[in-house]
Order: sequence, then C-alpha cells, then structure tokens
Amino acid sequence: MTSTETTATETTATDTVSQERQDLIEALQTHRYFLKFTAQGLTDEQARLTPTPSALSIGGLIKHVSSTERGWYEFATDAPGAMAGGENSEADYADGFTLREDETLADVIAEYDAVAARTDQLAATADLDIAYPLPPAPWFAPGATRSVRRVLVHLVGETAQHAGHADIIREAIDGQKTMG
Repeated sequence: MTSTETTATETTATDTVSQERQDLIEALQTHRYFLKFTAQGLTDEQARLTPTPSALSIGGLIKHVSSTERGWYEFATDAPGAMAGGENSEADYADGFTLREDETLADVIAEYDAVAARTDQLAATADLDIAYPLPPAPWFAPGATRSVRRVLVHLVGETAQHAGHADIIREAIDGQKTMG
C-alpha cells in the first residue's frame, strides 16, 4: 500500500469525524435559522413584546441565546473566568432576556451572527474530546467536566428550545409561524 492509500477502516474513521463536525454545525445553523426567522419583519417594538404569560420576547430570546452561546464558546476555549457561576444578580439575569430600549433587534441579530461564526469555527476545528471543569453551581455536579462536543450538543438543545419559545411568541404577535 502506498502512503496515499488508506484502508476502509481509516477512511471510515476520518469520514466519521468529518461528518460529526458537519452534523453539529448543521444542527446549530438550522436552529439558529428558525430562531432568527421568528424575528423576520418585526419592528424593535414588536421584538420587545411579551404576549404570553412569560416575560419572554423574541428580541430578548435572541439576545439570551447569543449570550449563552458566547459563554459556552469561552468555556470551550478555556478562557479565564468563563462560565463564572452565581455571580450575577437577578436583575442582570433578567436583562439578559430583555431587548432594552437602547438596543435594536438588528444589533442583537448582528451580534448573534458574529457569535455563531466563532462557534461554527470552533466546531470545525476544536478537539471535541477535550474537557474543562465546570464551575461550582447548584445545577452542576461537584467536580464535573464538560467536553467541547457536549458543549456543542448543549448549544443545539438550547437554541432549539428557545426557537420554539420564539415561535409561540411570534404566533401570539401576528399569527406567523416558523413552520406550517
């Protein structure tokens, strides 16, 4: 066998890794699309509306998902202080779900797009098996770690969940649905 030939096992292993990365990126991009689609054609005022019993708005959800994705990106790149647990006040937490009067929907979406591009690059290139310790928090087991792969899977779930919330909110605003 020459150095350019590979066995079926080697080819499959290489394709599997490549396909896994493609699947993670595609899943993230798909759910981001659905989340952003709920904001299509809305004014800033409409993006701030909370027409359901919760305090959630479409603009606030996009802002929250962007911030969450940024935090997990920093964690997955072992940035100092990333994922600091429990240090934010309830007001800071609520602000993370609020499109404030000094913020625009366009700016929040632009920031989300920038965050998404960094995360997609991470998914394409990072060692998916490397893991970092999670910070102390009531929702993490003591001493737990999270791999880059698991971070990306978590982001898929987080984005999909909030895209569903946004879809319900959009339907309450003007009847538009993401699907159907």
